[in-house]
Amino acid sequence: MDFKVAVIPGDYIGPEIVEQAQKVLDHVGKKFGHSFNYVEVDMGGVSIDKHGVPLTDEALETAKSSDAVLMGSIGGRVGVDSWYQLPPHLRPEAGLLAIRKGLGLYANLRPAYLYKELNSACPLKESVAEAGFDMIIVRELTGGLYFGERKTEEIDGVMTAIDTLKYTEDEIRRIAIKGFEIAMKRRKHVISVDKANVLDSSRLWRKIVEEVAKDYPEVTLEHMLVDNCAMQLVKDPAQFDVVITENMFGDILSDEASMITGSIGMLSSASLGAGKFGLYEPSHGSAPDIAGQNKANPIATILSAAMMLRYSFDLDKEADAIEAAVQKVLEDNIRTVDIMSEGMQLVGCKEMGDCICDRI
Repeated sequence: MDFKVAVIPGDYIGPEIVEQAQKVLDHVGKKFGHSFNYVEVDMGGVSIDKHGVPLTDEALETAKSSDAVLMGSIGGRVGVDSWYQLPPHLRPEAGLLAIRKGLGLYANLRPAYLYKELNSACPLKESVAEAGFDMIIVRELTGGLYFGERKTEEIDGVMTAIDTLKYTEDEIRRIAIKGFEIAMKRRKHVISVDKANVLDSSRLWRKIVEEVAKDYPEVTLEHMLVDNCAMQLVKDPAQFDVVITENMFGDILSDEASMITGSIGMLSSASLGAGKFGLYEPSHGSAPDIAGQNKANPIATILSAAMMLRYSFDLDKEADAIEAAVQKVLEDNIRTVDIMSEGMQLVGCKEMGDCICDRI
C-alpha cells in the first residue's frame, strides 16, 4: 500500500528525531510491502524565519492533502529566541493551534506506558512500578473551558474574570466514539472521567457516553470523578486502559500520567479528527540545549509513527513490530542520554534509530 505523509520537521531537535522516525517507517515499509511518500511542510519557528508566520495557508493545504501528518517538536527557549518577542498569534505554538483547527483535529491521544526496563525511573513506590501500566488518555481537544466565551470586567467595583465551560452533545458523542473505537483495539475497558457531582456539562458528558457505550457491548465502561482519577493514577495506574475526558481535565491528567512513566522522551501522542486522518508528534519539546548534537531521544517520535500506522492506516501488525523493536532495544540495555543508567550502552539519536530498525 502507498501512503502520503506530510512531514513537519519542526525546530531544534525536531528534524533529528523526525529523520529517525522516517527511517523506521521506511524499514517497516520494506519489510511489509508498503511505500511512504513524504512531503515536507514548514511550521513553527522555521516557518516564521522563512515566511513570517508559523503556518502558511499553502502548508495547511499540503497537510490536508496527505493521509496523515508526522511532526517533530516546535518552538524554542522562552526569552532567548526572537520568535517569542512576536505577538502571540505569530509565535511557533500558534501554528500548532492553527493546524489542529484547520485539520479538524478534536481528539488528543496520549499513551502512558511504563517499560519494565525503566521501572527505576518511575517516581511511584516500587510495588506500583513493578505492577506496570499501559494506558491511553483520550482528551477532547476543541471544546470546554479553553474554547468557551471569556471576559474580564468590573462588576460592582470588583474586577471579575469569567470563563465559560460549554459542551454540546455532538462534541461529546464524537470523542466518546473515538475512545470506544480505540478501546476495541486494546483491552476493551473505558473509564470516563468527569465531575458529574458538580457540573452540568459533566452530567451531559456522562449521559452521552452511556448512550455511546450501548453500541460497544464488548467494552466495559466505568465512570470516575476527576479528583479520584488524579489520586488513582498515582495509587494504582495499572487499572487504566482507555480514559476518555474533556479538555481541561485531559490536559492535567495526561501530564500527570506522563510523569509517572519516568521519562517524557518515551511518550508519543496523536491528534485525530473525523475518519482516519491524524497528526502524530512526540509529547516532549524541542530541547534547544542539545539540538544538533546527536543526543536527542527519537523513541517518542518513532512510537508516534507507530501510532500513525495503527490509527490512520489500520496497520496493526506493522505498529506492533515497531513497538516490539523499541521494547527489544530497552531489553538489550541500549539507551540515549536521557534514560541512561549505570551499566547501559549509551548511543546517540541516529544510532538509536538504527538499533530499532535492526530489531524490526
